[in-house]
Amino acid sequence: MTPTVVPFTDLSFQWREIRAQVLPEIERLFAQSAFCLGPWVEEFERRFAEYLGIPHVVAVNSGTSAVHLALLAAGIGAGDEVLVPSHTFVGSLWGVLYAGARPVLCDVDRQTGTLAVEDARRRIGPRTRAVIAVHLYGQAADMEGILALAREWNLRVIEDAAQSHGCRAADGRLTGTLGDVAAFSFYPGKNLGAAGEAGAVVTRDAAVAERLRALRNHAQRERYRHDELGFNYRMDGIQGLVLTAKLAHLDRWTRARRDIAMRYSRALADLPLELPQVVRGDHVYSLYVVRTPERDRLRAWLARRGVQTGLHYPIPLHRQPFMEPFGAGALPLPESERWASFGLSLPLYYGMSEEQTDFVIAAVRAFFGREASR
Repeated sequence: MTPTVVPFTDLSFQWREIRAQVLPEIERLFAQSAFCLGPWVEEFERRFAEYLGIPHVVAVNSGTSAVHLALLAAGIGAGDEVLVPSHTFVGSLWGVLYAGARPVLCDVDRQTGTLAVEDARRRIGPRTRAVIAVHLYGQAADMEGILALAREWNLRVIEDAAQSHGCRAADGRLTGTLGDVAAFSFYPGKNLGAAGEAGAVVTRDAAVAERLRALRNHAQRERYRHDELGFNYRMDGIQGLVLTAKLAHLDRWTRARRDIAMRYSRALADLPLELPQVVRGDHVYSLYVVRTPERDRLRAWLARRGVQTGLHYPIPLHRQPFMEPFGAGALPLPESERWASFGLSLPLYYGMSEEQTDFVIAAVRAFFGREASR
C-alpha cells in the first residue's frame, strides 16, 4: 500500500494552535459538569452571533438537526413541498423528510453546483412553501435570484450554510444572514469545526429563537412541561468550548485556505480541468473541487502516488434509493448528474505546506502529461 504523502485533511494544525487555551477550560468544564448546553455553549452562541451580526444563534448537536429545526421554525410541515438542490449532502434533505414535508429536487448551476433558480421556478406547485439555499463548497448560492423567487411565490428561505462559514454573498452580507432562518454544521472537517458533531440555527426573530431553544431540549420552555413534540438536539459543552476557541482564528485560517486554492488555480489553469470559479461574492474553499470526465482514473492515479482525495457527492439525491417512492429517479437533472460524475475534491486544509500543494499539482499535471508548473 502506498503511504500517504498528502492527506485529504489534517486537523492537528488547528488543535496545536488552540491547545494551550482549551485544555485549562476543559478542566473547568469538567469541574462544573457543564456537559450539555451550559455556559460554554452560551458563550459560543454569543460570539458566533456577534461574528455574523445577527441577534440569535441556537446551538444544536449537528448540522442535520439544524436543518430540521430550521424548517420547523419556518413553519414547514406535513403536506408542504420544499425545493432542494439535488447536488448536495443528504443532510440537506433529511430535515425536509423529518419535518413530514415532501422534497422537490431541482437541478444546479454548472459553474457553482448551487441551486439553478430557473429550474427551481419550473418545479413550483400549489403546495410549495419553502426553498433550501445550499451554499456549496464554500461559495454562496444565487441569493439574489432565490430571494426574488421567494418574494414572487411567497416562499420561506432556509439557508444551508454548512460549508460557508465566513463566506460573503454578492451583496457583501455573510451567508446565514440572508434568508428567514439558516442552518450551520460544525462537523470537524468544516472551516469552523468542532471536536465532534455540532451545529446551529440562526435567526433574527426572537420568538423563533425562543421556540428553537425549547425544541432542541425536548420542547421544554419550563422543566418537565412539553408543549409540542421536542427533540434531544442539545450541543455538548465541550463543543461550545472548542468552537469559541476556533472562531477567533476562522478568518485567518480562511485566508490560508484561499492561498492554497489560488496556488492550485494558477498551476492547473492550462489543464483540461474545470476549476472552482468565484462567480458571486467570495469563496472560503470548504472544498476545492475540480471536474473532469477522467475523474475516477485521476483519483486512482493520485492515490497510487499517496495523495488522498474526496468525492462530494458521487450519487445525486434524485438517484438515491430512498427517493424512489417520490419518483425522483426519473427527473431530468443533467447538471446534478454531471457534478456527481465529474467532481473530485483535492486536499486543502489549514496547515497544508507549499511542498505538499506543489506535490499534488505535479501529480495532477503528470496525469495529463504535463510537466510541473514553474
